[in-house]
Amino acid sequence: MAETHKKILFRYYSDLLEETVVETMWAEIIDLEKGYFKLDNIPFFGPLIATDDIFFAEYDEDEQRLTYRKTIETSGNSIIQVVILEKNFDKQIIREKLKDVNCESEGLNETLFAVEITPKVDYSVVKSILNEYAELSVIDFAEPCLSEKHRTDLLKN
Repeated sequence: MAETHKKILFRYYSDLLEETVVETMWAEIIDLEKGYFKLDNIPFFGPLIATDDIFFAEYDEDEQRLTYRKTIETSGNSIIQVVILEKNFDKQIIREKLKDVNCESEGLNETLFAVEITPKVDYSVVKSILNEYAELSVIDFAEPCLSEKHRTDLLKN
């Protein structure tokens, strides 16, 4: 993976944590000389970027590593953050339901996971699953990186 990918540092304000966070994620090298990369991870905290987005990164002297600067081209993917509120609730139940509608997710810990929604997925279906659990106070969720396509899905229904 190291020959085709690089770890990139992202520093940004997280509304979820209400603080500046640092997250390192794998990205596929598109053009190393120009500093172009394609994100190959599901971000946990950031509103800046979604999987498969093309972005510019450069070496930062202070950080001592390649650091995200700006998104160049969006993929149409969306990222949703889900927090488990109910004690001892198995987050795999929701992750499996989301997987059944073609949404991958990545867990950070027992109470937090991030969901990737690709353009081919109707976001209104995903949102109804999330709303079902939110109304039961099992979860809460945030939509830090919602693509234009997925915003449109919500308007149609």
